[in-house]
Amino acid sequence: MTTATEATSTEATTGTTTAEAADTEKTGARTTEAADVITGARGRIDALDDRIIGLVQERMAVSAVIQRERIASGGRRVNLSREMEVLGHYRDALGKPGTSLAMTLLELCRGRI
Repeated sequence: MTTATEATSTEATTGTTTAEAADTEKTGARTTEAADVITGARGRIDALDDRIIGLVQERMAVSAVIQRERIASGGRRVNLSREMEVLGHYRDALGKPGTSLAMTLLELCRGRI
């Protein structure tokens, strides 16, 4: 355990505060400048993830409407040719991992009614 005197001595020697050292340790960065950039970028990623989750939830709701109407009209719950279009769209835009992402989205949106 570091004492207050040792921490103050370390700060004087390295020019970093305890908070700065914690930030660099938390981010894996070697400088406070890099830690600041990483912290800011992670905040943006967290905000983007929240938006993506919201969009996925919206997609699930729209998919449920489509499935409900298709079934009510006597059709099947799943339209495989449409799913193939979606898979191709994601693959074309994002490469092979896009196919996996699309499969996950389709799975999330299938059969919620």
